[in-house]
Amino acid sequence: MEEQDVMAMHAEGGEASQQSLHPMAELLEQGYGQVLPKRGDAVEGVIVAVSPSEILIDIGSKCEGIVTSRDLDQLDPSYRKSLRVGDTVLAYVIRPEDANGNVVLSLSRAMLEGDWREAAKMLEADEVFERPVAGYNKGGLIVNIGRVRGFVPASQVVSVRPAQGASDEEKEAAFAELVGQVLKLKIIELDRRRNRLILSERAAVREWRQEQKDRLLDELEEGTVRRGVVSSLCDFGAFVDLGGADGLVHLSELSWRRVGHPKQVLSVGQEVEVYVLSVDRERRRIALSLKRLQQEPWSAVEERYQIGQLVDCTITKLTDFGAFARVDEDIEGLVHISELSEERIAHPRDVVSEGQEVTLRIIRIDASRQRMGLSLRRVNEDLYSDDSYWQEAGQDAEPDDPAEDDA
Repeated sequence: MEEQDVMAMHAEGGEASQQSLHPMAELLEQGYGQVLPKRGDAVEGVIVAVSPSEILIDIGSKCEGIVTSRDLDQLDPSYRKSLRVGDTVLAYVIRPEDANGNVVLSLSRAMLEGDWREAAKMLEADEVFERPVAGYNKGGLIVNIGRVRGFVPASQVVSVRPAQGASDEEKEAAFAELVGQVLKLKIIELDRRRNRLILSERAAVREWRQEQKDRLLDELEEGTVRRGVVSSLCDFGAFVDLGGADGLVHLSELSWRRVGHPKQVLSVGQEVEVYVLSVDRERRRIALSLKRLQQEPWSAVEERYQIGQLVDCTITKLTDFGAFARVDEDIEGLVHISELSEERIAHPRDVVSEGQEVTLRIIRIDASRQRMGLSLRRVNEDLYSDDSYWQEAGQDAEPDDPAEDDA
C-alpha cells in the first residue's frame, strides 16, 4: 500500500487507524484487562448456578467464582436452601485462581466479614443493642454479634456483681446465671486485625437510663402516682426506679412516724407506689413520697386516743429532758423527765432504756402540733387533774423545747 493511501485511511478513520490507535481493544472486550481480586477481598456477585456440590458466582472477573461443597457445609442449612440464581451475595476470596482458573470463594467467611462490618457500623453509630449471653468464663461474658465473638469484661457487667475477693469458681457461678438472658450492650472497642470485639453492659445501661430519664422528666407531673421498684437505700432516703430513672424518697417522706433509716420501712427490690412531689427538669431530679399516699395519722389521733387512757408503748429514744415512746406505728409521744418517776432523777436512763416496753398514761394530746404527752408516774393513779400537768414547774416550756423539735 502506498504511503499516501495509508495516510488517507488514517484520515478517514479506517481499519488501519483503528488498529494503530487501539491495539488491545479486542483483548479488553474479552475481559483480559480486568484485575483479578486478591485473597481476603470481600466482593459482591450474582449467583449464576446452584448445585448440591457448588455454587457459581459472577463477580465480574475474567471467569466465575466458585463456592465449594466444603464451604457450603459450613452454612446454616436454612440459609443454604434459600440461595437462588440471580441473588446478589457477598463473597470472600479464598484463592484468586485455582488450577482451573476459577476464583475460589467462601460465603461463610463473607458472612463473618459482613458481621464485622455490621459491628463497625454499630460502633460508629454509638448504638445500644440487645443480645443474649452465649457463654462465660471467670473474666466475663461471651456475646455473639452474628458470627463474631464479642466479650464483656467483668468490669463492664452490671446485671450481676461477684463479691469482692470472690474465687474464680464463685465468679463463674455468678456469670453462669446470665447465660441465655438478653442484655443491653454497646461496642466500646473493635480491632478487626486482632479479632477483638469488646462490649459493655455498663455503658449501654447508663445511656439507656439517661434516655429513659429524659423521657420521664418530660412526662412526669407533680401530684401523680407512679409505681416503681426500690433500687437502693442510703442514710438520707431511698431511690425508686420508675422505669429507667430513679427518684428520691427523702427520709422525711418515707413515713409519718419517725424513721431512723430507710431499711426500717423498705427493702431493695420491693415494689411500691409513690407520690410525685416535684420534678426539677433543670437539675434533673425527681422527688417522691410514700407518706403522702397514707392517711396523716395525727388527723384521727383524737378519735383513737383519749386523755387518761393507758397504752402499751416502746421507748424509742432518750434525751436529757425525757424519753420518746412509740404508741403505735405512726404516733410517738414524749414522757417528760418529770413524768418518769415520783422521785427527782438526773437522766431518763435512770428509769427506762431504749427498746423497753412500758405501759404509760396519756396526759396530753395536741393534734395540731403533733404532740402527745405521756406519763409513767401516773400509771397507777385512778384519777388525776390534767390541769396539774400544765401548772407544774417547767412544764409550760416543755412542749416548745427546741431539743424536742430536733430530736
